[in-house]
Amino acid sequence: MEQAGFYWVGLVFWGLIGTGLFLFAWGLWKKSWKSFLVSGMALFLPMLYFGGANNWFRLLALIPLIPFTLAFYTKKEFKNTKY
Repeated sequence: MEQAGFYWVGLVFWGLIGTGLFLFAWGLWKKSWKSFLVSGMALFLPMLYFGGANNWFRLLALIPLIPFTLAFYTKKEFKNTKY
């Protein structure tokens, strides 16, 4: 029974990564700042795991900054084009 918990953690871990990547692609396609924001939030927790590494995997923790930055600039652009 102890290993069943490990499978659920892995499922949630990879589910968040998959969801984040899907929403990132959706945001690029639709230019949606909300999609970028949710993508960054979905990628944040799995990337914290990599942030605790002692080698170059630590740099993977910076990946959620890309969707957050794109969300900021997309929303800023959306505000400027709206009448």
